[in-house]
Amino acid sequence: MTAVDRLEDQGGFIAHRLDRLERSLGWTSLRLLQPAASSEEVSARLESLVDSAARAYIGLGHAAPVLLVHAATAPNAILHVLPVLPTELWQRNLTAAWAATAAIIATYLPTRSAPEAEIRARLPELCREDAPRRAAEHGDEHVLKFTDTAVESYDRTGDPAFLATTSLAGELIHRP
Repeated sequence: MTAVDRLEDQGGFIAHRLDRLERSLGWTSLRLLQPAASSEEVSARLESLVDSAARAYIGLGHAAPVLLVHAATAPNAILHVLPVLPTELWQRNLTAAWAATAAIIATYLPTRSAPEAEIRARLPELCREDAPRRAAEHGDEHVLKFTDTAVESYDRTGDPAFLATTSLAGELIHRP
C-alpha cells in the first residue's frame, strides 16, 4: 500500500474526503494499475490486493479501525463473486477493487504507521482456529468480516501476521 498517496486534508466524513481526493493533484493511485493480461491474473491480483490491505492493517488500523477494514474486505468480496461473473467483467471489477482500496487507504492513511513489531509483541499469538472464534465472541460485524478475510490471507500465505491483524481489529473496534 506504499504506492498510495495520502490525502493531506483528512477532515470530515468519508464522502467529504473522497470529494477532496478526486480533486487532489497528488491522486495518482488509479494510474498505477496496469490491466491484467488474463483472467487468471485478475484473480491473482485480487488476492494480492486483499493480502496487502489486510497485512497493512497492523500499521494503519489505529487511524480508522472500522473504515480501514474495508480496504481488505471490499476486494475480498469481489474475489468471492468473481467466479460467477462473466469474464469480460473481471478487469472492471479488479479496477473497482483497486480504486476502492486505494481511496480508503489514501483518505485514512495516518501520517505515521504504528510500529508493527511492538504491536505484534503485545498481541496474543493465535492459531488459525482461534481467530474466527475470537471474532465471533467479539461480535462486531467488521471484526467478523475482517477476520474472515485475514484468515483467508493466512491460508494463502502461511504468514502469522494475518492472524495478528485479527487480534488488533478486535482490540481497536468497540464491541457491540
